[in-house]
Amino acid sequence: MEKSLIVKVEKSGNRFNAWDADGNKHTSSISISARKRAFEKGMALEQRVNKSGKNYWWVVPMSEFEKTSAPTIDLSSVEVPSDHAEILNFIHSSYTLKPKGLVMSELKWKYLIRSAVRGKNILMTGPAGCGKTMAAKSLVNSLDRPDFYFNMGSTQDPRATLVGNVHFDKKKGTYFSESLFVKAIQTPNAVILLDELSRAHPDAWNILMTVLDAGQRYLRLDEASGQETIPVAEGVTFVATANIGNEYTSTRVMDKALMDRFTIVEMDVLSDEEEFGLLSYMFPHVEPDLLKAVSEISHTTRMESKSDTGKVTTGVSTRTSVEMTGLLYDGFGLDEAAEVSIYPQFADDGGMDSERTFVKQLVQKYISDGSSDDLFNEEDTDSVS
Repeated sequence: MEKSLIVKVEKSGNRFNAWDADGNKHTSSISISARKRAFEKGMALEQRVNKSGKNYWWVVPMSEFEKTSAPTIDLSSVEVPSDHAEILNFIHSSYTLKPKGLVMSELKWKYLIRSAVRGKNILMTGPAGCGKTMAAKSLVNSLDRPDFYFNMGSTQDPRATLVGNVHFDKKKGTYFSESLFVKAIQTPNAVILLDELSRAHPDAWNILMTVLDAGQRYLRLDEASGQETIPVAEGVTFVATANIGNEYTSTRVMDKALMDRFTIVEMDVLSDEEEFGLLSYMFPHVEPDLLKAVSEISHTTRMESKSDTGKVTTGVSTRTSVEMTGLLYDGFGLDEAAEVSIYPQFADDGGMDSERTFVKQLVQKYISDGSSDDLFNEEDTDSVS
C-alpha cells in the first residue's frame, strides 16, 4: 500500500507553510483556509483521493505526521536551555530539509545548516559546476527567511552595486540612491547570497570587509572618515560561493583577511555512482545505460585531470553532465550530445594527441549500435510528451 502524504503547517510571519517529513514544501497545493485551520487546531493534513479520483486534504491528528517524521533528539539527560534544545533538534533533523536533487553528504548539509542558524558567514567552495550555488539556494529555501541574490562575478561597478549611486535631477538637484544591497543588510534575518565572490573586483572585497566582520558589521556609505554608516540588521546571514584554484583563470586569489571572515564549507566532487544517482533522479525516462555512460565519461575526465600524466587538464563538471543528459532526454544521440556539450571544452591542437581526441575516443567506447537512438524505456515512451 502506498504511503499517504501527511504535512505539518508552520506559520512564518503572515504565511502558513506546509511541509512533509522529507522537507518538501506543499503550500501551493493546499488552500489558505485549510492550512490556517489546521495550524490553529494544532492538526496535520493528509492528502486523500475522493471517488472521482481527485485529491483533497483532510485534517488528521498531529501524531499521524509525527509517525512519518524524523525522531527528535533525546535531551532528557542533558541540561540545556529550551531555546538551545530547539536549535539542537532543528540542526540534527535538518537532513529532512535537504532536497532530493542535491547530492551532498548529510554531515556537510548539517554543518551548513548549523552555520546558518548560528549566524556564521558561509563560503561554499569547490570546482565549477559541482553544485555550490544549488546548495546555497537550497539552504535559503530551507530556512524560509527573506533572501537576496547578488552575482558578484558580473559586477562592473562594486560601489554602485554594494552602496549606491549619486544622481542629478533638475528639480531635486544632486541626490544619492541606495543600492539593493543596502536594503538587504537592513532586513532582519535575511539570507544574502554572494555568488561567485572569487570573481569579484577587489574593490568589492574591500567594501565587504566591515560588513562581514563580526566585530563591526556595518557598511560605510563613503570612504571618507566620519561618514554615515549602515549597521547590518540582527540575524543577517551571508552565504558566498567561490572557485578556488589555479585552473580558474578569471578568478582572483581571495584576500586571506576576507576568507577569515567566513566558515568554509567545501563541496565534494561527485563520484560516478553519485552522479549516476543524481542523473537518474533528474531524468528518470532516459535509459540507465546512457546515464551510466555520461557519469563514467565525466568521472574519467576528472580523474585524468588530477593525474600527473593525465590526458586532459580539466574535467567535465556535474553541470555539464546534467546539460548533456538533458540533450539525451530531448532526442540527441550520445555522440551528438558530446559533440555540442563536451568537446568544445577541450583543446583540439596537437592532432591525435590533443585533449579533444582523447575525450572523443573515450565517448566512442560507450556508443554501441542503436544505443543512442533508443533513449527512453519502452513503457515510458507514451508518457513523455
